Amino acid sequence: MDDLRIGPDGLARCGWVGDDAEYRRYHDEEWGRPLNGDRALFEKMSLEGFQAGLSWITILRKRPRFREVFAGFEPAAVAAFGDDDVERLMTDAGIIRNRAKILATIGNARLVAEMAPGELDAFMWSFAPAPRAASERPRGFADVPAVTAASDALSTALRKAGFRFVGSTTMYALMQSAGMVDDHLAGCHRAQ
Repeated sequence: MDDLRIGPDGLARCGWVGDDAEYRRYHDEEWGRPLNGDRALFEKMSLEGFQAGLSWITILRKRPRFREVFAGFEPAAVAAFGDDDVERLMTDAGIIRNRAKILATIGNARLVAEMAPGELDAFMWSFAPAPRAASERPRGFADVPAVTAASDALSTALRKAGFRFVGSTTMYALMQSAGMVDDHLAGCHRAQ
């Protein structure tokens, strides 16, 4: 895979986009843009947890169904899920049917539901590093880490609070996708 790819529209993009139209839309409209709000960040945390061990495009294609069966990722609604909901989710082929991940999402929702409004957002963004200088922008995939001190710290703090499926690699992916870090490669049309 090339580090940068020129799309059919003539724009240079991070090479992970490949030729997939949905990946192109996600890259251009979502990935790396600042994401705020407890519900939005809870959804992102949940989906990143489901993605562990899988490709992001799998999650992206299943995201509409995830939103439907997880009550729009409203933390209070998901926090109220019980055993019948777990069994319902385990039979839904439209999502990733992993009991541990489903239970983690419900448990994480219960923790978020106990927080004050805006608390999850403020907490997660408090781990965002200072923006890097333009000269420090990654030039290729080899320059993009899988984990950082910031993702280690966020993961540790979330685990200490009782959250699950929030490892450092998963949290770095969240930080990238939620715009806490900007890993668009130099030359990508989305590089700030």
